[in-house]
This record gives sequence, structure tokens and C-alpha cells, in this order.
Amino acid sequence: MEPLPTDWLSLLLLTFILGMKHGFDADHLATIDGLTRYNARSRPALARWCGSLFSLGHGAVVLVIALGVSALAGRWQVPAWFGLLGAVISIVFLLALGSLNLAAVLRAEPDQVVQPVGLKGRLLGSLRHVSQPALVALIGALFALSFDTLSQAAFFALTATQFGGWRQALLLAALFTAGMLLTDGINGLWIARLIARADQVALIASRVMSLVVSGVSLLVAAFGAAKLLSPAIDAWSEGKELVFGGALVAVIALSFVVAVRLTRRPDAA
Repeated sequence: MEPLPTDWLSLLLLTFILGMKHGFDADHLATIDGLTRYNARSRPALARWCGSLFSLGHGAVVLVIALGVSALAGRWQVPAWFGLLGAVISIVFLLALGSLNLAAVLRAEPDQVVQPVGLKGRLLGSLRHVSQPALVALIGALFALSFDTLSQAAFFALTATQFGGWRQALLLAALFTAGMLLTDGINGLWIARLIARADQVALIASRVMSLVVSGVSLLVAAFGAAKLLSPAIDAWSEGKELVFGGALVAVIALSFVVAVRLTRRPDAA
């Protein structure tokens, strides 16, 4: 788990950026893709909002965990191994997701739209095929019951206690949810647009996003491993969390804008 800034304003900004980055998680993209595709024909209005509903359910759990941990912060100390375990689990998952999505792009037929590949979504089975707003939000909530999300919410809460208490923890959790809602909501709308057109432009756009998500996942995993293995790299990166997070979101957002513009073109290039 990355250390968080001790400056309140920087912490607020970084938390929002981390929420945006979390929304671009390959597991999120894959599940929102599946929910949107499932509802595209029978409930197109719901399909466009699957990303937002998923994110709201996910964020609700983050809010509850942050409030709970902030209430216990005075009586609970984070074990020394907690951060290391979280970093290792994150690296392993990022490597797996990056590799699977890269393989999906390479295996896709020329006339096939590339769909994001996730790991958590497969555990839900038929639960991913729902057509009720509350159930879509419930799936998002179930996704939050994972080590990475729970540990991140706990760290937000513990850090917030340095600035006050549960109100600050609630604000950080809400900002994280807002960032995630922004990216997941836009992603759901974009997938609905992508489904509506099955031409050469849609094929290119899906590959652009899949390659970027795969590349970013592998890059972040490699950087995380380098920090664990090299004290010099870890020391160099300390205090640069806001810069790294902003740069990462900017790269993904730029590729997303390119993909969206491609799907708006009337004809393929």
C-alpha cells in the first residue's frame, strides 16, 4: 500500500485520483462490459447506467469500511506486514490482469471486438447477468469485498484520523467514490455506444482501450515490484504519489478520449 501525503489538500486530490484509477481497473471494466452487454437489447436505458450503478454499490462499501475503521482507529494499530502483503497481492493481480488482457487482444479475430478480461467477475458466475438497478449496485458492492479495496479504505480512514476523525474519513471515502464513479460511469456509457455500432472503428477503439489497460497494469506491477526489491527506487518515489497517480490517470484518460472519438466517427478510416 502506497503511503499517503500528510498535507490535507494533497491528500484530497490524490484520493480522488486514486478513485479514478481504481475505476479503470481491468476487473471493473470487464464486469461493467458484461453487465452493459447483457442489458443492451432488453433494457438499453439501464445498460447506459450500469457503470454508475456498479460504482455506487462499490463506493457504499468503501464508505462503510472507512467509517468503521475510523471509529476503531484509536484502538487498532496496522500490523507491519499489512502494507507488504497488500503490495504483493496488488502486483500479482495486476500482472495477471495485464497479461490476460494483452492475450485477449492478440487472440482476437480481425472482425471481433475485444472485451476486457477480469478475474473477480468470473467468481460471480450468473450473478453478472442481472437487469435490476439494485442488483447491479449489489454486484459493485460484492466487488468491494476484496483485500485491495478494503485495505485502501482502511488506510484512508487511518490517515484521516491525523486530521480529525470520522468526518475526514468519510470525506476521503466519498472523494474516492466520486473519482471511481466518474470513470466507471463514463466507461459504461462508452461501452453502450461501442455495442451500438459494430464496424471497423469499434474494433479499433476496443483494441486501443484493451492495450492501454493491459500496458498500464503491467507497468504499475513492474514499478511496484521494483520498489519492493530496490530501496533506492522506493526512496526516490517517496512523496511523488500525486505526480505518478495524475500521470497514470492522464494516460488512461487520453487513450479513452481517443477511443471515444473513434466511436463517434461516422465511417472507418
